[in-house]
Amino acid sequence: MTSHPTERIVLAGGTIHDPAHGRDGVVDDIWIDGGTIVPRPAEPSSFRRIDATGLVAMPGGVDLHSHVAGPKVGFGRRIAPHLARRADAPAAVPTIHATGAAYAALGYTTVFDAAIATAAAPIAHLELADLPILDKGIYLLAADDQAVLDALDHDDRGEAQRLVGAAVTAGRGWSVKVANPGGSAFWRNGRGDHHDLDTPLPGRRLTPRQLLVRMADVVTALALPHPLHVHTSHLGIPGNWRTLLETMQSLDGRRAHLAHVQFHSYTGGNLDEGSFGSGVEPLVEYFNAHDSLTLDVGQILFGGTVAMTGDSAAAEHLAHATGVPWVSHDLHLSGGCGVLPITYKEQSLVHAWQWAIGLEWFLTVADPWRIALSTDHPNGAHFTAYPHLMALLGDAAFRREALARIHPAVRRRSPLARLDREYTLQELCIITRAAPARIAGLPGKGHLGAGADADLTLYRPSRDLARMFAMPAMVFKAGRLVAEEGHLRCTPPGVVLAAG
Repeated sequence: MTSHPTERIVLAGGTIHDPAHGRDGVVDDIWIDGGTIVPRPAEPSSFRRIDATGLVAMPGGVDLHSHVAGPKVGFGRRIAPHLARRADAPAAVPTIHATGAAYAALGYTTVFDAAIATAAAPIAHLELADLPILDKGIYLLAADDQAVLDALDHDDRGEAQRLVGAAVTAGRGWSVKVANPGGSAFWRNGRGDHHDLDTPLPGRRLTPRQLLVRMADVVTALALPHPLHVHTSHLGIPGNWRTLLETMQSLDGRRAHLAHVQFHSYTGGNLDEGSFGSGVEPLVEYFNAHDSLTLDVGQILFGGTVAMTGDSAAAEHLAHATGVPWVSHDLHLSGGCGVLPITYKEQSLVHAWQWAIGLEWFLTVADPWRIALSTDHPNGAHFTAYPHLMALLGDAAFRREALARIHPAVRRRSPLARLDREYTLQELCIITRAAPARIAGLPGKGHLGAGADADLTLYRPSRDLARMFAMPAMVFKAGRLVAEEGHLRCTPPGVVLAAG
């Protein structure tokens, strides 16, 4: 079967999940004209009919936090040869063409790279130009630029706004990411990542807490589509739940998106009694009560992958803790990234806690419209593991079987064993499509209403959710059939999403 970008088609009789319009399993037709969803026409005879009877229709998936382009990804492809050519799994860091093909085959049609240094934006866009099918955008690490830090240090909001706006325009960015606020300055001066939010940056009066608040105000003033994307301090450090709570409290009603919160939700360290464990309960209590905040989880799943982060200090800490080789690149007067291989194991106490903590976040956030499904690809797991994660969320029996295999201490102590919530198909549609599109600021995506981009996926319903979501029957990008039963049908270039 083929379709063409200017063709008029109707997907007839599908079971529609469109949370933005309150359609939860409604059987109806979807009309597409020139890449856009349109109302039911007065004269339907010119629309070619595609039978969708018995198939589940959802908008195309939106991944608002991934790592698919730029220098860090290039290092990631080379640092672990054993993860680049695997017979039983895709490459941990696939080529740019394989990335687009695999996302599309899953039913995803939009992706954002969440950590691009401003000086690396031209390189990232050269690579993204070769990413097929998907619409794509980047978040810029503008808070690492020395001139921006100077303006924030002097609390010159006007100059900071001018500089950040110029960087977003020149770099064709979608929004701004803060990775370990002030972390690059501390790391360059030998301080590592063990500073608190109120320790001034070396040679400045500016603290990480002030940097966060002032950058959130700058992004709001610039009216960027997506609020400040926050990777807070102390990633992966025992006791860091306190830092995440302080970060949320410091934002004080400002809009912000909290990235990969699983990596920031650990008890332990000097201030917490007991050993490494989950600090989710007080964090989710605060999050549920403050609707200016959204988050993605950064779920880990067991197996080998590559970690890459705009937080070089955290990468260095992890490399020293695990003894694996690592690499960091740092750009002049700009930010950098750390890259290293990692293998998550079911019987590792720490890894089992990370797995359980991520699922605890998913199962205790009250409003699915404020959470986006992610594995922080490839940090927590490859994006092709999303169907497995969706099964863990939507099938409590499947989740209990997985829980029975992990480290026994985590089975005893984790709240996960007491959480019997199961995500419905409608809720899975929200956290993979409708919510990330809304959080990212994409009014034409994540829904199937008139005027939406005709990005949509047809699935064969199954009680085996992992199987259902791993192999869509059909995937349409801008009204064009791009994948069918796991096979690519065409590879259009997709659109670069740039603010303003």
